[in-house]
Amino acid sequence: MVSASSGEIAACLVRVPAEIVKQRTQAGVLGVGNKASSWANFQYLVQNKSGEGVFRGLYRGWNTTIMREIPFTVIQFPLYEKLKQVWSAYDNTELSLLKGAICGSIAGGVAAAATTPLDVIKTRVMLHKDRIPISTLVRQILAEEGPRVFLNGIGPRTCWISAGGAIFLGCYELVHTNLSTLVANEKAFE
Repeated sequence: MVSASSGEIAACLVRVPAEIVKQRTQAGVLGVGNKASSWANFQYLVQNKSGEGVFRGLYRGWNTTIMREIPFTVIQFPLYEKLKQVWSAYDNTELSLLKGAICGSIAGGVAAAATTPLDVIKTRVMLHKDRIPISTLVRQILAEEGPRVFLNGIGPRTCWISAGGAIFLGCYELVHTNLSTLVANEKAFE
């Protein structure tokens, strides 16, 4: 889990600025107007026109993204492995690509649903007009909107991550199986 979490942290170095530009373009919250392109919003941040600093502008919400991604990974991968183990033991067969994809879909969906409140917090931090401590934001959301808001978007998030889990982990199983077979064949010829 340490290596998967480290990979998530490294991936966020690219993912967070892209997410910031995308979300702020969609919400029209930067000073370049509602019809501005992603490129115009990116330039706005890089040229520090917001005055918050280039790094702070591009990496706002980095901590909350990590706060979402690590629990997601800690849920998804062990659950995926357990589902594969249980299914293979149940029908006493090797795991097929389809079974791997189904297990990946379930694991991704469960992880997505479980981390939706963290995703809501991350999005709110990224889109907030000013820098705001996470604890202050959470208290503000609870007071003004109630706890149900932390489940906003759970359906679409769970569906698209379930589909992504099926594709990603299904492909992983395919590559893993083929590489294992290739290595076994290489050893047989030695």
